[in-house]
Amino acid sequence: MVEQSDSPNKPGTGPEIGVATEQASDREGPRIVSRRWMLLKAGMALNGLVGLALAVPIVRYLFAPVRKDSYYKSWVTLGALEQFPVGQTRLASYKTPWTRPWDGETDDVACYVRREGSRQFTVFAINCAHLGCPVRWFPQSQLFMCPCHGGVYYADGSRASGPPERGLFTYDYKITGGQLQIDAGQMPSLANSAKLVQIARPGNDGDSECRG
Repeated sequence: MVEQSDSPNKPGTGPEIGVATEQASDREGPRIVSRRWMLLKAGMALNGLVGLALAVPIVRYLFAPVRKDSYYKSWVTLGALEQFPVGQTRLASYKTPWTRPWDGETDDVACYVRREGSRQFTVFAINCAHLGCPVRWFPQSQLFMCPCHGGVYYADGSRASGPPERGLFTYDYKITGGQLQIDAGQMPSLANSAKLVQIARPGNDGDSECRG
């Protein structure tokens, strides 16, 4: 004899429904885990890219002093020796060694060349030693003059008057195959052209003064 329960199964609470719910949960579980895993990996990749972008300039800055850069030892040609008459100062220009195709005319750098003898030259940077404004050469007065703040320099580049505290900066030069070349890898400045000069005091060999 089969006994019937007094309380029949309520809709949605029977054993069949419970089994179906567990099976549905098993089917949805991998999709939820996979989605979370993808989001986690995407976040890690994004953080890695951001960290790499921040690390590259820092690493380049730290290793710049020990890295050999060919641009810093670049000799460029200003022209043949015949282009610079003895006793005259001529405006010349060259292209920076680190030029790029899209720089256009901005990579042209001007300088002044003064020829003092058959193989003696002085190549001046065009920038004023005060705040870097371009100076102009006036052959009538044999002076370099800065239009910004009134700095004046003699024909040999030494300071004449005005705010500058020193003369014009100069380039290192050499003559190769009848061509005048300058070391254009580094712009002339106190960082690479200043030298310590020892001045002995008369009557006191042990003491000395220094000037830059």
